[in-house]
Amino acid sequence: MRTIKHILFGKRILSLLSLLLIMSAARAQDGFDRSSIEVINDMTPGWNLGNTFEGVATWAGVDFLNNKGGLDAETAWQGTKTTQEIIDFVKSLGFRSVRIPCAWAYGHISNASTYEIDSQWMNRVKEVVDYCINDGLYVVLNDHWDGGWLENHIQDTNSATIERNKEILTALWTQIANAFIDYDEHLLFAGLNEPNADNQAATNNLIMYNQTFVDAVRATGGNNAKRILVVQGPSTNIEHTCNFMTDKMPTDVIEGRLAVEVHYYNPWQFWGMERDESWGKVFYYWGQGNHLSGSTHNATWGEEEDMKRLLLMMKTNFLDKGYPVVIGEFGANWRDLSSLPNESQEKHNASIKAHYRELHRLCKEIGGMVPMTWDTNYPNQEGTKGNMTIVDRKNLLVFGTYALEGINEIYPRPSESAIRNIPQTTDEKDKTIYNLYGQKTDGHHLPPGIYVSKGRKFVQGK
Repeated sequence: MRTIKHILFGKRILSLLSLLLIMSAARAQDGFDRSSIEVINDMTPGWNLGNTFEGVATWAGVDFLNNKGGLDAETAWQGTKTTQEIIDFVKSLGFRSVRIPCAWAYGHISNASTYEIDSQWMNRVKEVVDYCINDGLYVVLNDHWDGGWLENHIQDTNSATIERNKEILTALWTQIANAFIDYDEHLLFAGLNEPNADNQAATNNLIMYNQTFVDAVRATGGNNAKRILVVQGPSTNIEHTCNFMTDKMPTDVIEGRLAVEVHYYNPWQFWGMERDESWGKVFYYWGQGNHLSGSTHNATWGEEEDMKRLLLMMKTNFLDKGYPVVIGEFGANWRDLSSLPNESQEKHNASIKAHYRELHRLCKEIGGMVPMTWDTNYPNQEGTKGNMTIVDRKNLLVFGTYALEGINEIYPRPSESAIRNIPQTTDEKDKTIYNLYGQKTDGHHLPPGIYVSKGRKFVQGK
């Protein structure tokens, strides 16, 4: 016969088991349980909301630690305000993450003595981050150039200057981290952008600032205690990073939650050089099979083998040691060669496509690396100068066709691949509903759009 004591003991055991089951389920649903390398692989390919929240209108009186940037800073360097529809369009092109370059100290400080970030600016940045999160995209949010208050002074050795820089960096990232403390693993923080360091001494300062960033974010607790944090290599240059920063990543309170950022603008003569110089020619043609016979504008270095060599350096020095790689910016100017009768627009177009395709192919092959395409939102080819615009944000059109084609050969658009991967079934008991990205939905509270069920598309209205 069971006594009251036995019954109560049994209930306590059941309650404990229930609690353990709930805790176990919560842990299983915690996206932070995934390794940083798994998350980085899930972010590929990435896209930059360039020339937007990092705009610093110095001509309008915007300066260090003042508040004259205002919300208009979003359109200071390009003319289109970011909307949910723009982010929806970016996702429809196959991108799975968005890097949001952002200024904070230049033009958005409401109290210079405490380095308080303007609340309206913070709320607007959050609004755009939410656009991305609404679409299931990952976000990399950084402190980008920001008038160069720190990035142009990494090499400074004055101890008072260094301490003030650390104080400001801590204040900024403490506020940013607290503002986003409840966001899940889809949000990553990146401390800086392109810190100007090209030797070991300057890199040693950068290592110190990277540690300051990590410590500031971790100290806020909550989800920030386990969020993936991205630190920058010197000048985000691959060779500098491998030469000066290997085995010098920040210490962290949690294992496996750091990534390293470099940029890939290489070779300069192909991606950005505007005119022939005495020391070398502009490269209009890049990659195997894309050289133009007799032209002096064929690439003579920096092609596929160099690209592979540099990425493998990052693999050996960082990825193999547990640090995934964020290629935070990448691109090449697409040019209009119609004014040059002895050159080939077709070969140049093919070169742009090959350049974007090859970087994404190598990153996918190596794994643990996310390339994030730079996009200026300036849909004008600008003659032989060219530009890096892929998305015409105002008109929701693709401007950089060849660049996107290169990316989509490695990462096809959802409409081109994901639908084909949805299981085809006529089983009436199968109630699974998929979106056009090939992802299962919960089947409830579907937002307006096109979905697939039992092998057939249907439209969900408002």
